[in-house]
Amino acid sequence: MNKKKILNDPVYGFVNVPYGIIFDLMEHPYFQRLRRIKQLSLTHYVYPGALHTRFHHALGALHLMTQAIETLRSKGTAITEEEAKAVSIAILLHDIGHGPFSHTLENTLINVTHEELSVLFMEKLNVEFSGALSMALDIFRNDHPKKFLHQLVSSQLDMDRMDYLNRDSYFTGVHEGVIGYHRLIKMLAVHKDELVIEEKGIYSIEKFLVARRLMYWQVYLHKTVLSAELMLIQVLNWAKYLVRAGWDPMIASPAMRFFLENTLDSSYLESNPDILLSYFAELDDIDIISSIKTWVGAEDPFLAFLSKKIVDRQLYRLDFSNLPFEPSYKTTLKEKIANWNPFNEEVFPFLFIEGQESNSAYSTSKDEIKILFKNGMVKPMSDSMDYGIQSKNFVKHYLCYPKEILKASKIKSLH
Repeated sequence: MNKKKILNDPVYGFVNVPYGIIFDLMEHPYFQRLRRIKQLSLTHYVYPGALHTRFHHALGALHLMTQAIETLRSKGTAITEEEAKAVSIAILLHDIGHGPFSHTLENTLINVTHEELSVLFMEKLNVEFSGALSMALDIFRNDHPKKFLHQLVSSQLDMDRMDYLNRDSYFTGVHEGVIGYHRLIKMLAVHKDELVIEEKGIYSIEKFLVARRLMYWQVYLHKTVLSAELMLIQVLNWAKYLVRAGWDPMIASPAMRFFLENTLDSSYLESNPDILLSYFAELDDIDIISSIKTWVGAEDPFLAFLSKKIVDRQLYRLDFSNLPFEPSYKTTLKEKIANWNPFNEEVFPFLFIEGQESNSAYSTSKDEIKILFKNGMVKPMSDSMDYGIQSKNFVKHYLCYPKEILKASKIKSLH
């Protein structure tokens, strides 16, 4: 059977599946699971079209990788067929370790990074495919002698970022995230085993960095999206608390129960990799949503309260501030929550959530994007602009709490 398939992608049009092994990996249950994991978690609560999946993203990144390989080869960079196949496998599987709702629950159900889990999945697949993923693993871990191959998979200008900015912009309808990926890829080159951008592409890089910064505050860290994601984390943390405290008419799938009942971290992964992987491979967005829908009718009133709010999109209020909140303001909010709280004191930490989010579109501390000038000189991006590049880490502080306390305080103020 011919496994060199052509797929129709809404962002790029027709895309090729370049190798038979790529098609076989796409057909594997581990990879098919990505169809059931949303790329942008609960962002569709704000941008209704943001329902695309990690499966879509992986295929898009693969498509951009094939274009990057073609560009680099056309400029004389030596990339063997085995290396091209391996780096294509690495980008295809770079997110295979993501759990339900992508980044949102990464430290909630399991305290293991998705990169660690991606390696574990790839090692398992390498055994199944008789060692065919060995070079892909080396590239993914940055153990391959040609370092630029790893940079194509993971760097400040990799195929992962190029695709997710394009794709997330397309499905949210936020055009500020659109980047000139065609030109960026055409400007790629390799200099002394490092991935660089030719001087002509410097303003395309600037647009890329600006688009990334705007997408973070307008989409990824939108305050309503953040509120929904914080509530999702809280309902699962409360469910874990109940299960581990012995409360057990908890309806959940076997995979979901495993993650609610056990403390799972790197040490567990090290001692029980096969057990962890088998349950993780069965877990996706459907397990989470079906559990939360069921918990709307839970006997525990707070679990039912949180679950119904998520299902009906009745979200907590979230206040953002560029500066830390005044202690007096936080004290006032806490008093209002305490006066309103219809549950018990144990739920208070789940009713008042405090934290901060940060975003830096570009980092000058490591792995800078390098610019190759016509005279053969290579400079980091931060030294290549006519004016300073924004590498500052922007921080926003937030407080998140039920809107009911505002209604309650208004009602009391009338009497």
